[in-house]
Amino acid sequence: MREDTVDALADHLTPFGTVVEVGIGHRTAVAAELVAREVTVLATDIRERTVPDGVTFVRDDVTDPDRSLYADAEVIYAMNLPPELHRPTADLANAVDADFYFTTLGGDPPMIPVERKTLPGETLFRAKPETI
Repeated sequence: MREDTVDALADHLTPFGTVVEVGIGHRTAVAAELVAREVTVLATDIRERTVPDGVTFVRDDVTDPDRSLYADAEVIYAMNLPPELHRPTADLANAVDADFYFTTLGGDPPMIPVERKTLPGETLFRAKPETI
């Protein structure tokens, strides 16, 4: 991911004190930048992953989540979230009263109603509050 994209995403998410990244995979740059900005970051994935220092990692499946992991989140975000996970992640965010931001896999459209924000090299989607 481009450095200016990472910076723009981190700029947008930094005001939130506690965030959860769903499906961190091998794309850890945003989580690392958020930790550098003193944001508390929990990362989840269905597979064991290596995360940057300062990021807490827990294995979890957003389609059958342990909601207690997300209870303190002000925002849940995901990078390159596949379409079949848009609704389950939005439902989870709603259940824990968190905002939900995500990017898609390039050409995939969002599968839930969203607001769009154009960032350098990326479109950031925010689930519309009335839909989650």
